Amino acid sequence: MFKQEDEEGNAALHSLNHHHGWKRRVRHFTWNWFASTMSTGAIAVVLTNTPYKFAGLKTIGSIFFILDIIMFLGASILLCLRFSLRPASITKSLHLPKEALFFGAFWVSIALILNCTQAYGVPSCGPWLVTALRVCFWIYATLVFIVAVSQYATLFVKERMPTSQAMPALILPIYPFLVLGSLAATLAPSQSSVSGIQMLVAGILFQGLGWMVSIFMYTIYMLRLMSHSLPEPSNRPGMFISVGPAGYTSAAFVALGLKARDIIPADFLGVYVIPAGEVLRIIGIVMGIFLWLLAFWFFCVTLWSVIEGVRDMSFTLTWWAFIFPNDGLTLATIEIGNALESHGIKIVASIMTALLVIMWLFVTAACMKALWQRKVLWPGKDEDKNMEV
Repeated sequence: MFKQEDEEGNAALHSLNHHHGWKRRVRHFTWNWFASTMSTGAIAVVLTNTPYKFAGLKTIGSIFFILDIIMFLGASILLCLRFSLRPASITKSLHLPKEALFFGAFWVSIALILNCTQAYGVPSCGPWLVTALRVCFWIYATLVFIVAVSQYATLFVKERMPTSQAMPALILPIYPFLVLGSLAATLAPSQSSVSGIQMLVAGILFQGLGWMVSIFMYTIYMLRLMSHSLPEPSNRPGMFISVGPAGYTSAAFVALGLKARDIIPADFLGVYVIPAGEVLRIIGIVMGIFLWLLAFWFFCVTLWSVIEGVRDMSFTLTWWAFIFPNDGLTLATIEIGNALESHGIKIVASIMTALLVIMWLFVTAACMKALWQRKVLWPGKDEDKNMEV
C-alpha cells in the first residue's frame, strides 16, 4: 500500500515539474535579475581601480567583465522570452513597484559595461572605440533621463506605495545617474580636450541630479525606519542599496576632481589667479571625503539589521545588494586613498575589494542553489507573484 502511495506521489511530483517546465519558469523572470549583472559589472570595475595590483589581476577583471556581458545578454534574452510568452506583463512589470523599481538595474548594468569597456577595451583597441564610447555616453544619458522622468511619473500618478513598505529600492530609477559621474571621470581622459571638458561638466551635472533625488528618497526611507518595523529578514540585504548614493557620489566627486587638473584649462570660468582644475580638484576631494562617512554609516546600520535577522534569512534576489551598492563605498575609498596618497587607506580599499569578490562568490552560490531548489523562478516565489495578467 505504501509503495503504491509513493508511486502516486512521485507521479504527481513529475506531473507538477512537467507542468512548471522551462516556459512556466521563464514567465517569472523579472527585472530584479539585473541586480546580478550590476554586481558582476561592479566587481569588474572595482578590480580595475583597486590600488594594489598583482600579476593576473587584470585577467581576473577581464573574466568578470566577459561574464557580465554574457549574463546581461542572457538576462535580456530571458526577459524578452517572458514578454513574448505573456505580452501583458510588459506594462505590469513597469507599474508594480516591487519589480518596476528594478528597471533601473538594467540601465545601471549598461553603464558598468561602458565603464569596463573603457578600462579593458580602449588600451587594446584603436581610437574608434574612444569615439564610440563618447557617442554611447550621450545616448545613454539621454535615455536614462527619459526613463527616470517617466518611471517616477508613472509611480506617482498610477501607483501607491505605503510608507510602511518604503525601501531604498525607491532610489533605483535614479541610480543610473549615480554612476554617470564615475563613468564620465573614466571616459573623459581619453577624449579630445573639448569632449573631455564637456563630459566632465556633464558628469557633475548628472551626479548632482542622482544625489539630490536620492536625498528625497532617503527621507521616505528614514521615515519608514523610524515609524515602522524593519523589512523581513530575507529582504534586509536590500537595505544596502542606501549605501550606494553616498558611496558612488563620493567616488564620482573625488574622481572628477582628480581628473579636472589634466582636463580643465587654467582659465576655465574666468579663473586666472589659481588654475581652475586645481580649484575643482580641491572641491571634489573635500566633497568626496564629506560624503564617505555617510555611506559607511548606512553600511553599518544595514549590517546591524542583517545580522539581527540572519537566522531567519532565505535567499531572495535582494541578496545581490550585498555587492553592487558596497562597490560604491569601495570605489570611494580607493579614490580618497589615491587623492590623499595614503598607504593605509589604500590597504583598506584593497581588503574591501577582496571581501566584495568573496561576497560575490557566496551570493552566486546561494543564487544557483535557490534556482535549483525552485525558490526563485517558480510560480509564487518571485517579485511578480501578485501580478494579475
